[in-house]
Amino acid sequence: MPELPEVETIRRGLNKYIVHKKIIRTEVLCDKSFIGEPATGVVKTLRRFGKALVIDLDNSLSLMIHLRMTGQLIFDPGPGDKPDSRFAAGHPSDSFTDKLPNKQTRVILEFDDGGHLFFNDQRKFGFIKVLPTNEVGNDPFIKKLAKEPWQMKEGEFYEKLKKHQNSCVKATILDQSVICGLGNIYADEALFMSKIHPERKSGSITKKEASLLLKSAREVMDKSISSGGSTMHTYVKADGTKGDYLELFANVFRRNGKPCPRCGTEIQKIRVAGRGTHICPKCQQLKGGSKSQRKVDS
Repeated sequence: MPELPEVETIRRGLNKYIVHKKIIRTEVLCDKSFIGEPATGVVKTLRRFGKALVIDLDNSLSLMIHLRMTGQLIFDPGPGDKPDSRFAAGHPSDSFTDKLPNKQTRVILEFDDGGHLFFNDQRKFGFIKVLPTNEVGNDPFIKKLAKEPWQMKEGEFYEKLKKHQNSCVKATILDQSVICGLGNIYADEALFMSKIHPERKSGSITKKEASLLLKSAREVMDKSISSGGSTMHTYVKADGTKGDYLELFANVFRRNGKPCPRCGTEIQKIRVAGRGTHICPKCQQLKGGSKSQRKVDS
């Protein structure tokens, strides 16, 4: 599943291709992948709520898109556009260069200039949902989302940690109802940057540490957005190229066995909150130790 920076990268890329274009037809090839009645209209804006992309039309309707694990958005230009202006966003596969539609195409949006936006999804976990624009914020998927790191104040974040005082801090910050947008990569990076062990109880985090953790989350996500997202082995930028966050900025994620860039200690991979977790055992010490600090295989 793409994390917030990947979806923001997709939003920015797609914005250049479809804003002000008119959708004249929606073809649904898989009922599971489309919720609501097909909609037409001129694309006004593209918004993002956490990991959900929202396309607002000029007729007070919106399309909410979630790529889930293997979703793709592929735009083919109309006759009046440059022939090389196709772009692909999402799970990389041969569909990026194949003739479309293909067997993974679930929904097709046709524009009045002859262009097409294909929603492909190999595993059919993603979806497009049509709903009134003024109801987007009330959708159950979006309504449960907390504020993003840039929107949240330090004192507010500290109080949220206190409300989950008996949970480990990594599990707490992965909870999208506590803070929105922190996935596994960015949780590891933010905790490393703030020198907090991921198994610390949330209630043990001081105000100063909470402030530093929030600032670190903002910083690592800003860097990722600037570089086009983390991508790993599944997600790519809006023009089909890979983001380079992991290569340029990641300090601990997927760097187990390598030296810590801060102190030189070997980075370890452990399991916390059911997730593979990367730490520097010297920079992020946990008093008293923990059984789950045992290394896990890469």
